[in-house]
Amino acid sequence: MAAVSSSFHFCSSARRAPINSISLKLAQLASSFTQPLLRALQRGPARIDMAGVIKKTSGRLLDAFVDFAFHFEDQPWLPSQSNFMPVDEIEEAVIISNIEGEIPHDFPEGVYIRNGSNPLFGALQSGSSVLGLCSETWVEGEGMLHALSFSRATPAAVSVGSGGAWTLSYKNRFVESKTFQLERSRNHPAFLPLIEGDAPAVLASFLLNKLRFGKMAKDLSNTNVLEFSGKVFAVAENHMPLEIDLLSLETIGDWDLSGAWDRPFMAHPKKAPGGELVFVGADGKKPFLVLGVVSVDGKELKHKVDLKLERGIVCHDIGVTERYNIILDMPLTFDIVRLMKGGPLLKYEKESYARIGVMPRYGDSDSIKWFDVEPYCTLHLVNCYEDGDEVVVRGGRSRGSIIPGPDLGRNKCQWFSSGFKLKLAGEDCDGNPNEGLLNFRLHEWRLNMKNGSVRNRYLTGSDLSIEFYMCNDLFVGLHNQYAYAQVVDSVASSICALPKYGGLMKLYLDEKDSTTMQQENDNGGSVKVERHPLGANEFCSGAAFVSKLGGVQEDDGWIISFVHNEHTNTSQVHIIDAKNFKDDPVAKIILPKRVPYGFHGAFIPMPNRL
Repeated sequence: MAAVSSSFHFCSSARRAPINSISLKLAQLASSFTQPLLRALQRGPARIDMAGVIKKTSGRLLDAFVDFAFHFEDQPWLPSQSNFMPVDEIEEAVIISNIEGEIPHDFPEGVYIRNGSNPLFGALQSGSSVLGLCSETWVEGEGMLHALSFSRATPAAVSVGSGGAWTLSYKNRFVESKTFQLERSRNHPAFLPLIEGDAPAVLASFLLNKLRFGKMAKDLSNTNVLEFSGKVFAVAENHMPLEIDLLSLETIGDWDLSGAWDRPFMAHPKKAPGGELVFVGADGKKPFLVLGVVSVDGKELKHKVDLKLERGIVCHDIGVTERYNIILDMPLTFDIVRLMKGGPLLKYEKESYARIGVMPRYGDSDSIKWFDVEPYCTLHLVNCYEDGDEVVVRGGRSRGSIIPGPDLGRNKCQWFSSGFKLKLAGEDCDGNPNEGLLNFRLHEWRLNMKNGSVRNRYLTGSDLSIEFYMCNDLFVGLHNQYAYAQVVDSVASSICALPKYGGLMKLYLDEKDSTTMQQENDNGGSVKVERHPLGANEFCSGAAFVSKLGGVQEDDGWIISFVHNEHTNTSQVHIIDAKNFKDDPVAKIILPKRVPYGFHGAFIPMPNRL
């Protein structure tokens, strides 16, 4: 999960409409019910499809009721959130010739593509009514893909521009889910927000969305990009993957494995060392979490099993090793019953239990070995692997969850701002338990499969917050020496009330850091790190590792990332040598238009190289 693109809202109270406005809406409400029926009767009794008429009429009636009872309004943007604001689609790919430095000769041909939130109607939405306020959270904008294509130029084009032996082009495009198409055709918001807000308003949104559209929320296709078995998908938690044409970015359609998968997917499925794809799908009702394994060729769902959890959870990431699937059962819960009792639909229950499950690749719920651990919030794993009797799980850990935000969505600015402040060892938080709540440190759990014990430690100190971890994909599920992450700029994030990443970091997971003093809860376990800071007012998103052609060592390759300069309002793509991480980028590619901050990126080889 989870970092980012969008806005935050200041709560406003529902406003009472003037009497003449109410009368007009009541007339429209009655008209929406009677007109379809009258038109059907005019065609003659023998030609009336009453079931169709009733369905169409009831749909119009519900739409008219929502228009009457709910008032949509844009959530405002802060000046510091200017690059979270959405951009328009561009019609055609733009050839790029403005490059500082040189693209390495052993850089692979392919497409660097990143997903992110790009609200369709210019801002995230809030819905106010007599029942209260319901609002979209900062992760709920429509998905937009930004792609930079790398291809080797023909001999005739080698001397053209500063790209040398390369032809580069940039394109963006919305991910066109069915709910995106519906709202775009209506040219106004249709789905009522339901992740945060007053319980009665959220419950009404839940029911009305279900009645009108057959689902409780719009599809969020804004989180990640997955390449598997020669196909590319936009993926997120609340619906099936959407297949994308890598070159045109056109949305092809749902990937439901020929009807074998009939529930939501997840943002971070994993390719196991054997080549299968492992993932889970969560739901708010039983079965709460179902695991699937797809064959290497992507044609068959080889395994599907209910994990028999006792609560609905947000499961943003999953781990794999050579033999096991790693399940994160953390207390970020999704509870419809709690909503009906007046509580939030989505909540981080810090007083509840947490555990990590280790499951044989094709096991069932009874085969899972559960390890109880201290409550944690882990949205992203670095990697998992087997080490003798132990299964090693490494990922970011924070004291609280950045999703959904403060209770009822109130006081968002203060809540996020204090949550991003770094709380150093020994410092007093001035009575504010929220201070530093949202900062992530790299954490390691060692789960002993023989005796059931757990050893855990932090691998980074409390003097920094890092997220959006990545490693060389060839080492997923295996022991890896290196990992990379985006570094949170805590000052800029506190001002903005949204996370901003002011640099990148390389972690040497097998080397101890001897340059820093042992900190609180460190246990002497901090690993060596190298930083790659960005310039003043520059922030990155969607960083990914790119393997070098013919590379031999794990860190033979580059980190590639979108970077935006807020002072000049220009966006670039930086290519950084992973072996010379502190050095300036080997290439800076200046993009033709602004790219908003987003979520996860990937470098995908050209189709003929997949």
